Amino acid sequence: MNALPVVVVGAGPVGLAAAAELTRRELPFLLLERGEHAGAAVAQWHHVRVFSRWAELIAPAARPLLDAQGWTEPDLEGYPTGAEWVENYLRPLGEAFGDAVRFGTEVTGVARRGRDRVVDAGRDTEPLTVHVRTADGREERISARAVIDTSGTWTAPNPLGGDGLPAIGETGAAQHISYQIPNLTDLDIAARHAGHHVVVAGSGHSALTALIVLADLAAEHPDTRITWLLRRGVIGSTFGGGQADELPARGALGLRAQAAVEAGHISVVTGFRTETVERNDNGQLTLIPAEGDPITDIDEVIVLTGFRPDLSWLSEIRLDLDATLQAPTQLAPLIDPNAHSCGTVYPHGVKELSHPEPGVFLAGMKSYGRAPTFLAMTGYEQVRSIVAALAGDHEAAERVELTLPDTGVCGGSGLFDAPAEESADGCCAAPAAVQELPLSVPTAIRELPLTTSPVR
Repeated sequence: MNALPVVVVGAGPVGLAAAAELTRRELPFLLLERGEHAGAAVAQWHHVRVFSRWAELIAPAARPLLDAQGWTEPDLEGYPTGAEWVENYLRPLGEAFGDAVRFGTEVTGVARRGRDRVVDAGRDTEPLTVHVRTADGREERISARAVIDTSGTWTAPNPLGGDGLPAIGETGAAQHISYQIPNLTDLDIAARHAGHHVVVAGSGHSALTALIVLADLAAEHPDTRITWLLRRGVIGSTFGGGQADELPARGALGLRAQAAVEAGHISVVTGFRTETVERNDNGQLTLIPAEGDPITDIDEVIVLTGFRPDLSWLSEIRLDLDATLQAPTQLAPLIDPNAHSCGTVYPHGVKELSHPEPGVFLAGMKSYGRAPTFLAMTGYEQVRSIVAALAGDHEAAERVELTLPDTGVCGGSGLFDAPAEESADGCCAAPAAVQELPLSVPTAIRELPLTTSPVR
């Protein structure tokens, strides 16, 4: 089977890094991407600035390929937006692979050739079969030596419902509910929020970013109301490690969100688990919790409660996944927010990412299952280790080549109710300089025509 290609699913940052590692090792591969260009998913949040520097967003194996194209390296100390990451790195890297990358190609299933998941015989000797559908509707089968699934979780956001399923009425109110950070540089989108009651649900970095840009909008339009819903019972460590975060921009994000709350721009409701979404005759929404008072007169709801992996097209593959996080079983204890202290992820590679199915690996954000706070450089190290193992370089596969930055958040408060418990030493990281970074904030909000109902 060594003559068959390694199939990499998803031409995002980690999938491209996997392809670069395979190129460096001179292993045949195919990179399959559903979108029309590399970084298609990142392009959908083009207006958002990341909290990693350029130096942490460029995969080491990618540099020789980019340099061969006459690539101009960006300022390594800068913080790109999603659009800048795509245009200045992801798309040029995708183009470097030539015919080895196929765009407009969706993977619909992976299986062992001629065997469903029940059959034991031949799982070590038969190749994998990757089922794909092209943009024009044609179906194909690709025989593969191994599959590295870096398809991410972007297409599977968690719902508003507090029990992990859509709340009653959530689907029917879809025109008032979005699942990504609003692009308030778009005047039409800004008009939907300015002067209206906007609810943000979630406690991660995306939610904090949304709160900051909405607070800036409220400063321009005082009639704008912002309500922040948290499922956990206390704010606790929601704002992150602040000055103790070893990623300064990540620390600054939490501090800015905290300042917006303390300034009175945002009303915080804790312990709120949405059970029902109702819509009145005026088109406004009411969110009804399992317990407590409802939130009424809502014009827009922004649901930023994280993501989950789409495992449906891997149903015939034998995966060993943690029952809680849906991450590889050996990785899950390292990233479980219910027990994991300090936000630090221990280095890991092919050993933690292997499954009972030979030659199948989940890498990148998808490998984290439902756990939050994935860094690109984590994925780059994952695929370096995986590809080294496929090349037979087991010493390199087992070697750790990355130290990840600490979040500065202590205790294992998880994502729910239990408050964090500080360690005996206080916090876990040394203070780092906090940086002020521009977010995507509109410059012409004052000229927006406001109405008494949401603009559609």
